[in-house]
Amino acid sequence: MKNITLVCSGLLFTSFSHASALYFYEIGTEDTALAGAGQAARAQDASTIFTNPAGMTRLPDRMFTGGAQVMGGNIDYQLDGSNRQSPGNVMNLFPNASGFYSQKVNDNLYAGLGLYGNYGLGIDFGNWAGDRLIKKSTMVAMTLSPSLAWRLSDRVSVGASVNANYGFLSLTRNVGGEDQKEHDHDWAMSYRLGLLMELTDQTRAGITWNSKTDYDFNIDGKARFPNQPDVEYSLPVSAQVRAPQQIMLSLVHDIDKQWSVMGDLGWQDWSQFGAPQITVNGQQLAKNNRLKDTWHTAVGVQYRPTDLWRLNAGVAFDSTPYKDQSDVALTMPTGDEWRFATGAQYQLSPASNIGFAVEYLHMQSSKVQSPAILAGNYDNPWLWFASVNYSYQF
Repeated sequence: MKNITLVCSGLLFTSFSHASALYFYEIGTEDTALAGAGQAARAQDASTIFTNPAGMTRLPDRMFTGGAQVMGGNIDYQLDGSNRQSPGNVMNLFPNASGFYSQKVNDNLYAGLGLYGNYGLGIDFGNWAGDRLIKKSTMVAMTLSPSLAWRLSDRVSVGASVNANYGFLSLTRNVGGEDQKEHDHDWAMSYRLGLLMELTDQTRAGITWNSKTDYDFNIDGKARFPNQPDVEYSLPVSAQVRAPQQIMLSLVHDIDKQWSVMGDLGWQDWSQFGAPQITVNGQQLAKNNRLKDTWHTAVGVQYRPTDLWRLNAGVAFDSTPYKDQSDVALTMPTGDEWRFATGAQYQLSPASNIGFAVEYLHMQSSKVQSPAILAGNYDNPWLWFASVNYSYQF
């Protein structure tokens, strides 16, 4: 799940989690403290609706989980040559929040509802040489996720979610020396299927499939530059902001009452999208498919020193969606990604707990070759996440 794809222009910069928008694993839950390790099999709170709805069958009769998060970092773009103004760091602080509720209907059936935002980004290129094409962009999206889980046996459960995704996109450009702002919104549907298996009393496995998500924003992305009045450049806004279909397999093993280890293996179908790219006079600068499928892996550990504390740590790796890091899209800078995370949960009472998490994400450097007028480099981009979460069982 390459969770970060930054697509500028309002497409956002993603994979960064992966998408032409910004699609993340991080939504302010305990998974952030584990770099997502074990996410499809852990099922320790109601946010399992997001990672594997089948996990609701492991929860108490009624449970609420909520989280708040902020994201920041340094996504620095420098143009080739020193005679033009580069944008520098285009990343702005970006807040996020989530809420999940799960309830037991009968001995075998559970129902839940999630509201979360794992798409979104605010970027600011400022007054740079390409501000006629893009100056500022913000995408905010929320997903409402009604879910069901069914216990097939004492060791096997299945689950499903129908996701209604609402997205809002704004784009600001320099038009005739003045800022011009456009905005649009769109609804997109997606789906999630999950399977959870208790292989032994100490080991469980989970697998989740997510369908692709397409947003379609009707915003004019065309621009001309003073030194090239006869050449029209277009951002790929109308090409949609996307997240690919993906599969996640997770394992969790409880070594004893104090220690648990967990891991992930995931795949994302990025090759289906080709690559959002700027067009010149209505023609793509390159017609070949620049994207490839990506792989995700993560390992994590939980340590419980007392009955009140649970300590988390995790490391994750996502491969680049690009076949060549020397030719990436201006509006989708990403590469290989490493995540390093830690955090802790504290049991406030028998019915409630609170936790915090921090995570550092480092992306591979990349080079933009086209269009040549805006060629440059993204050198060692990185992001950070800080979140708090709270769970209460009724």
